[in-house]
Amino acid sequence: MATAETAARPRKLSPWGRRRATVADHWGTFRASKRGMTGLAILAFFLAVAIASPLLVSPDDLDPALATGPLHAPPQAGYPLGTDNFGRSVLDLLIAGARVSLLVGITAAVVAMLIGAVVGITAGYWGGTKIDTVLNAFTNWFLVIPWLALAIALATVLGPSLVNVIIVIGITSWASTARIVRSQALTVRERSYVERSRAIGGGQWHVITRHILPNVFPVLFANTILMVALAILAETTLAILGLSDPVAISWGKTIEASFTAGAATAGWWWWLLPPGICIVLVTLAFTFFLDNV
Repeated sequence: MATAETAARPRKLSPWGRRRATVADHWGTFRASKRGMTGLAILAFFLAVAIASPLLVSPDDLDPALATGPLHAPPQAGYPLGTDNFGRSVLDLLIAGARVSLLVGITAAVVAMLIGAVVGITAGYWGGTKIDTVLNAFTNWFLVIPWLALAIALATVLGPSLVNVIIVIGITSWASTARIVRSQALTVRERSYVERSRAIGGGQWHVITRHILPNVFPVLFANTILMVALAILAETTLAILGLSDPVAISWGKTIEASFTAGAATAGWWWWLLPPGICIVLVTLAFTFFLDNV
């Protein structure tokens, strides 16, 4: 029979129980932040639009040959955000563009995160060795080379397509993640529990996956969130330069098309401003979300 002293002891949680308790604590702290919840609400809205875009906009509405709206029309009944030079609804372009822009941003950020994590953890775990020296020099090379020049060169060689844009952004954006992860891994590998794990026979893979990776993951996760916003901006830059997929409709491609048609000088603000506002809102939302993670 349990005594009063035994009943008063706190019950030990399982590893999954501790993780759930930690997540619940973080969620409670995050929910109390107005900036964080605002960012989360904006992101949830744009993600919902991106997921539902095939239901909201049909391919015929985006086909220049099938467009039936007036050309360069300002906002009016039936076209809340006006039309472009083909008579397509700018609102339809924004809805369809949300899917492509967020897809490119999230996928490119994941690619950069994976490359940066592998390079950073490897360099940090073997810090001070030839492996660290080579990987550190490789990382520094990507850091000092101007991003735009390298991205333009790669996009020109690979050709304009969404897959190539994702590859270009991922390849040119991983170095900062690797540098942050390396510094964190260098600190974690010197901790006492890592030394104990090695002493009782823990191999390199065990130490990396069970000790180093879980400890660098929070930094990696936060950096990936910021990278999504930067990747969306990078896709916009490449699209404006004419290096994105000419067929895919994204926010950056919509801005590029409006510039090419002379919207800035002709005063067609309804075609130029909305995609830019969407990009700013998503970037701010990721920033608000990151500040409270």
